[in-house]
Amino acid sequence: MAQVFLGIGSNKGDKLKNIRNAISSLKETQGIELLAISSLYCTSPVGPQGQDWFINGAISLKTGLSPWDLLERLMSIEEGLGRIRDRPWGPRTMDLDILFYGDLVIDQTGLTIPHPHLHKRAFVLVPLMELAPDLLHPVFKKTISQLLEGLRSDERLVYLGSIC
Repeated sequence: MAQVFLGIGSNKGDKLKNIRNAISSLKETQGIELLAISSLYCTSPVGPQGQDWFINGAISLKTGLSPWDLLERLMSIEEGLGRIRDRPWGPRTMDLDILFYGDLVIDQTGLTIPHPHLHKRAFVLVPLMELAPDLLHPVFKKTISQLLEGLRSDERLVYLGSIC
């Protein structure tokens, strides 16, 4: 079983309900054991402006699914919650990203692990900091806390608290 960290977010529809439903779907997935869920944060959008703020968090889990099978399951959950991929970084009911899958480094069409932008995103690093401050990025050889310390971002985050 590999330890995996996911990013979760929504900025369309009932955002909290979308996140709760995605978490429920993950819990019901055979081969996935949820370990922890970070606090949630209301965050300004990265990319196209003129869209609603996101609610973002992070999830720690263990899985026996391969990275590709996990990605397929995450995309199925997103689609089940009404995600339409009509423009990059546009509004979405659900966004589930594999941030880390153990210490694997994968760079293939359709799947990059660790997530290629996580080190630039406060909305990823702040929730991850709650779950695994000493987690080592296998490419940059820096911990989550070190990545967060070095972050230069104009993103805005508002702490919302726990979903549970």
